[in-house]
Amino acid sequence: MSSDKSHRSARLVDRSPSISGTDLVANLVPPPQFDHASFDSYRPDPEYPSQEQARDILRAFTRPATPPARGGFFGFGRKRTPEPGTDASARPGVYLDGGFGVGKTHLLAATWHATAGRRYFGTFIQYTALVGALGYNGAVGVLQGAQLICIDEFELDDPGDTMLMTRLIGDLTATGSRIVATSNTPPNALGEGRFAAADFMREIQAMSDRFSAVRIDGVDYRQRDIEGDAVVLGDDAYRFALADVAASGERMSDDEFSELIAHLATVHPSSYVGMLDGVQCIGLRDVHELTDQSAALRFVAFIDRVYDAQIPIRATGISLTSVFGGGMLDGGYRKKYLRCISRLNALTASEIPQ
Repeated sequence: MSSDKSHRSARLVDRSPSISGTDLVANLVPPPQFDHASFDSYRPDPEYPSQEQARDILRAFTRPATPPARGGFFGFGRKRTPEPGTDASARPGVYLDGGFGVGKTHLLAATWHATAGRRYFGTFIQYTALVGALGYNGAVGVLQGAQLICIDEFELDDPGDTMLMTRLIGDLTATGSRIVATSNTPPNALGEGRFAAADFMREIQAMSDRFSAVRIDGVDYRQRDIEGDAVVLGDDAYRFALADVAASGERMSDDEFSELIAHLATVHPSSYVGMLDGVQCIGLRDVHELTDQSAALRFVAFIDRVYDAQIPIRATGISLTSVFGGGMLDGGYRKKYLRCISRLNALTASEIPQ
C-alpha cells in the first residue's frame, strides 16, 4: 500500500537523533502526562488497600526527616516507633513493586513534584545512557547532591547495567540523595529467569539493602474501559486516518513496521524520544509478529517513549498486541511484554489530539 505524501506524513525511519549528555540531563523530568501528578490526584482503588498505603508511605517519605520521639517523663523513656518514612535512620530509598497499570509512575512523579530542591526523574535506560554520554564520574558529578533521584522502569536486561546502577545508587545515597524506584519485580527477584551469575545476585542484594520495598496490588487501569486486542485498520481506513490527521493540521508518521523495527537497532534507546518530535500520531503499516528477542525489546523501549508522549497509533496488519511471538510471553521478560501490550491497546484506542 502506498502512502499519500500530500498528507504531510513523516517517516520515523528517516530520523536518527543523537541526544547529548546536556540534553539527557535536561530531560530528567517526569513525562508531560505527569506534569500535574500529585498525591491528591492519585485515586487508589478501594479494592486494593496497598495502593493507599503506598501513597501514604511516599507522602511521608517526602517530608523532612525528624528524630524519633521518646516516651516517659521529660522524654527520657523508650523511643517511640516513628511513622513510616519519617525516621531519619530509615533506608534512603523506597522501591515500588507491583504490576503494570496500578499507578506506580504517577506516585513516582507525585514524589518528584512534592520534593523541594534539585531532583531528577528518569527511566533506567536514561540513567545508563547518561553514564554512557558523560562517563561514570561525569554522571555522578551531575547527580550528586540531588535531594531526590527517581528511577522508573527498573527492569534489568544484563548484569553489567545492574552493577552500574547499584554502584551509582550507592555513591549517590552515600552523599545524602534519596532514591525512589519502580519496577514490576521486587529487588530480591530482579534477574530471576534471566541470569544466575553469583556476581549479579550479589549486586542485586546490595541494592535491595538500600530500599524499603513497598508492594502495590491492583488491576491495570488502562484496561478497565478497553476490551480485546489493539485496534487494527484496513488499508482504506488507514488512508483516511492519514487524511484526517492532515486536515486537522497535525502530523502523522507513516512507516512500514518491518522498516521501523530494523531502524530502531540503529538508534540508541535513549534517543527514541527524539524520533517522535513534532509527531501527533504514529502510522504503522503491515504489522507482523516479532520472533527476535532483541528486536522485541527495542520495540518495547520505543513504545514506552510513545506512551510517555501519549501519541496515538494507527496500524494495519496483525494486532499490535499480538506481535510478541516465539514463546516470548513465557520467558524472563514476560512482565515487560505484558506492560507493552497494555500500552499498545490503550494507544490504538486513543483519540488523535485536535
